[in-house]
Amino acid sequence: MPRSEQTTIFAADLSPLSLAILVLPGCSIMCVASTVDPLRAANRVAGRNIFGWRLVSADGNAPRTTCGLPVAVSGHFDARLAADVVVVIGGFGTRHESAGPLIAAFRRAARSARAVIGVEAGGWILGHAGLLDGRSATTHWEDFEDFAAAFPDADLRHDRYVVDGPIITTGGAAPTFDLMLHLVRARLGMAAALDVASVFIYDQSRPATDAQPLVSLGRLDGYDPRLAQAIRIMETHIDRPLPISAIARRCGGVSTRTLEKTFMAAIGETPGAYFLRLRLAAARRLVLDTNEPMAVIAERTGFSSASAFSRAYSRAFAQPPATMRRT
Repeated sequence: MPRSEQTTIFAADLSPLSLAILVLPGCSIMCVASTVDPLRAANRVAGRNIFGWRLVSADGNAPRTTCGLPVAVSGHFDARLAADVVVVIGGFGTRHESAGPLIAAFRRAARSARAVIGVEAGGWILGHAGLLDGRSATTHWEDFEDFAAAFPDADLRHDRYVVDGPIITTGGAAPTFDLMLHLVRARLGMAAALDVASVFIYDQSRPATDAQPLVSLGRLDGYDPRLAQAIRIMETHIDRPLPISAIARRCGGVSTRTLEKTFMAAIGETPGAYFLRLRLAAARRLVLDTNEPMAVIAERTGFSSASAFSRAYSRAFAQPPATMRRT
């Protein structure tokens, strides 16, 4: 059995499994739902409480998610309260939780748990607690470069989720749902997992090792497959943009004009305009979510200079990047 499947929670077992779920402010409500709701549905399918959980926060108050909805919790995170699995769901700002009592408490709780899960930016907590050293891990694609720099001893992968012994990390809400279906399948069997997926009309379950895309294309039935191929090429060249003619050649050798027609029909804009928008969206995340200097952001998103970056950013968002960061 490969190392990634040796975690004891991924084995056929009908005995109850308890989870302590630490919800941090700034996380996505979808990540919370993707963690809890498949387990709730599994209990319903099984007709008994196979999975038990309690939601907690760092201070006992209801953490507010990115959409503004607070999450009701049963109290504050307490390392002394036993749980088979310790989960942390992180989001904006989690990367800065690098010291203090929360990290120490999480480290203590992890020692007695059978498994530890970092959902989306929750992986930052695992990293700061020293749990990723020598381990394979993933995080949301927006954080890849910064995450890799912060935790050089971790083997960062572009997978949707990674199970490395008792240490588990996911890249976002949908990969977390896939992970929970995997847990249900391992403990209760494939039939139960299919029933849980059917509860949510979820027919897009993906394996852990599928790479995370920057642009989630969904189903492209009826669209030219070269559209998806072109977008994938663009997202892997954010920092060193290719000419549209070069992208067209990589898409089966089509002409630039053909690729432009494909983009206009499917997206309503030229491939050049879409590529610029993709780069500026990446830049906006770096402006708002990091302290990177503007010159570094310009370089990371393929602009020739900080001034060229600032002009393009201002045209797109009606504010210079430095002004948007301040406000």
